[in-house]
Amino acid sequence: MTQNPRVLDRAELPVDSIKLARYLIGKLVVRMLAEGPVAGRIVETEAYPVGDPAGHAYRSMTPRNRALFLEHGHAYVYLAYGISFMLNVSSEAPGMGAGVLIRAIEPLDGIAIMALNRGTDRLRDLARGPGRLCAALAIDRRLDGIDLCQPGPLWLGSDGQPPGDIRQSIRIGITRGADNLLRFYVADNRFVSGPAALNR
Repeated sequence: MTQNPRVLDRAELPVDSIKLARYLIGKLVVRMLAEGPVAGRIVETEAYPVGDPAGHAYRSMTPRNRALFLEHGHAYVYLAYGISFMLNVSSEAPGMGAGVLIRAIEPLDGIAIMALNRGTDRLRDLARGPGRLCAALAIDRRLDGIDLCQPGPLWLGSDGQPPGDIRQSIRIGITRGADNLLRFYVADNRFVSGPAALNR
């Protein structure tokens, strides 16, 4: 396992969607599978703060999005367009619906497992984009609502490595609130997703 990562303590996480989106850059997503541990470094996130019309919590709490209203540091997993699962982290105080989308990770551990899950051995494409990320780590709705600040099948961690040069841009594929600079990514990292024009 990469440098014996520790589980992030909830007290470390900013109780603010935008600050959390930036804070998570460089941290780890760790997935414990029967085949072995799988992990990657977060290189791209997007914030969906309270009141954001593009966020799933915008209208109100529903059975589908209730995880976004949990204490910050819980997983919200949803199925996009009936095709791909997406992993989000609840990002505000309990009852305040908001989240951070984990858009891409740099694969570190369990790369062979990721490749098998994704059906490709192209390292760069294993978890570059939120749908690919969830496929590579076998993340689905069964993990919705899980506490990411506790050891278990899915958790957030840190190995103390600095995140690198963090940049901001508009979010990808958003029509409402499209001009907001709520996407964070590591500059010049080949595992970041999205158009090249946004990653300069």
